[in-house]
Amino acid sequence: MILGLEFPPISHAIEWPALFLEGTPFEVNKVVVLMWVSVALVFAFYIVASRKQQLVPTGVQNIAESAVEFIQEGVIRQTIGSDGMRYTPFLLAIFSFVFVCNIWGIIPGAQMPVNARIALPALMAIVVWVIFNVVGIKHQGPIGYFKNMMFPPGVPKALYILVSPIELVSTLFVRPLSLSVRLFANMLAGHLLLISFAVLSTALWESTYIGAIFPAALLVGLTGFEILVAFLQAYIFTILTAVYIGGALHPDH
Repeated sequence: MILGLEFPPISHAIEWPALFLEGTPFEVNKVVVLMWVSVALVFAFYIVASRKQQLVPTGVQNIAESAVEFIQEGVIRQTIGSDGMRYTPFLLAIFSFVFVCNIWGIIPGAQMPVNARIALPALMAIVVWVIFNVVGIKHQGPIGYFKNMMFPPGVPKALYILVSPIELVSTLFVRPLSLSVRLFANMLAGHLLLISFAVLSTALWESTYIGAIFPAALLVGLTGFEILVAFLQAYIFTILTAVYIGGALHPDH
């Protein structure tokens, strides 16, 4: 309680009651439903965009082709190279899904970014971890993959006693951990910030209309900023995934 304003605890901002199957391992709440809807929206968007394709794209097709071009030119060519075009569907799906899950935080009635719960970012990070390790082992062989990982070229041999364990821990443990925590922490922070200003604006509006103008204006600005954050975090997650795949394909780089 601050100056008569009661802010809800963090648990009230991120925990949601079960909608059905309560008390079971398959319990479904609001966040799970939003995740399902996100999957359906991404699939539906690209299915609709792929139908009745025109030489000069318009509408949904134009947006979809722009997204594909963005992933290919802005992510894959910059991190993997031309031989990474085969990963376009995977990276496009990752970017689109993460962005839709993030944008729920500003949608009225939903107002909860799915990635503000650690479970989904952790699962996606594990999938990425499996993929780039499998790619590395496939293209370099198991011995070559771990050799290139632990003994990067250009490092003085005396330093390998320090560099090798650091590289091993970084690749196998730090990468998936940082990938998931970065996305989760940024989306949770933005969600809590919006809630704080929403509560502040509501409380001040009930006591004095003028006092609510400034926090309400900030709330509008922060809501717009969250759109940028939702896109930026999806981009960061996608480009780091591409960097890890590119490192597995081209260990010398």
